Amino acid sequence: MHVTASAPTRIDLAGGTLDIWPLYLFHSAAQTLNAAISLRAHAEVRSRDDGRVVLESLDTQRSVHAAHWTELDGEAELPLLAHLTAFFRSENITLRTRGESPAGAGIAGSSALNIAVCGALARFHGVSYTAEELLTVAMNIEAQVINVPTGVQDYRPAYYGGIAAVELRPEGVKRIGLDIDPHELEARIVLAYTGAPRNSGTNNWEITKRHIDGDRHVYDCFERIRDAAALLREALIRHDWNDVARQIRMEWDARKKLAPGVTTSAIDRLIAAAGAAGAQAAKVCGAGGGGCLFCLADPDAVPAVRSALLAGGARVLDYRIDMEGLRVVSD
Repeated sequence: MHVTASAPTRIDLAGGTLDIWPLYLFHSAAQTLNAAISLRAHAEVRSRDDGRVVLESLDTQRSVHAAHWTELDGEAELPLLAHLTAFFRSENITLRTRGESPAGAGIAGSSALNIAVCGALARFHGVSYTAEELLTVAMNIEAQVINVPTGVQDYRPAYYGGIAAVELRPEGVKRIGLDIDPHELEARIVLAYTGAPRNSGTNNWEITKRHIDGDRHVYDCFERIRDAAALLREALIRHDWNDVARQIRMEWDARKKLAPGVTTSAIDRLIAAAGAAGAQAAKVCGAGGGGCLFCLADPDAVPAVRSALLAGGARVLDYRIDMEGLRVVSD
């Protein structure tokens, strides 16, 4: 049997980090906004005839060989693949993965890979999961791998695609698709890799601990992030691009104040150069400290913004907003 699967990464527009339980319970009407993008993560599962389990990451050029899935417990070389393979009790397979996004880009490449692998292994084993069941498996196993809590938003763009709000309520998490022309949004967003990867688990966990320990400054920053996300959602629906830019600037200003490592001098220089070239707003993707940033600009200014980011040493990433989520094919 042969199964292939892929899932999109995402640009988080506003509200990130609040999606980590239990942070959103402390901020009424919390939500995140995101757009799935076409830099996909891919997984392939093939049957073997020797009984062994082989895991291969084409991106890292690492591989793991085991006689049985029980040998994968605690595997450090490819921990996410090992944990997922052990969860599904997979035997007699080769699992091969690759990603289209840079490592540590902050655009949820690991979450997209997680969803792709879950989809591929579920199909291979004939397991039928509801969306929420598969999302829960992916989130919980990733938490086991990184040893800190994970957020809930990143798995949803990977599973569903499109542009959406993820509402974070005491009664549960709900994804709401937003009626926004994807071409209109992508024509205004420039996505660039700063050249330095980041560790979102560490940054987000430190901020989470400070919040839970009662740090009033962190609480107030998240209140402003929550408010900016709500206003950004309204601005997007109205197609008020000046207000969209205003709310992204507000979100970024509050996010930078969460912790010293969220921004860096290199990120600040890139954002300043993009602003001088016509960008109306910019912020990092994910937890910050490196990875990707995105800039919002009028379509006429996008070429100049791209050039400014390239001149500043960033790698501008070509993408499109991806309206399709998890894709699984078997033969």
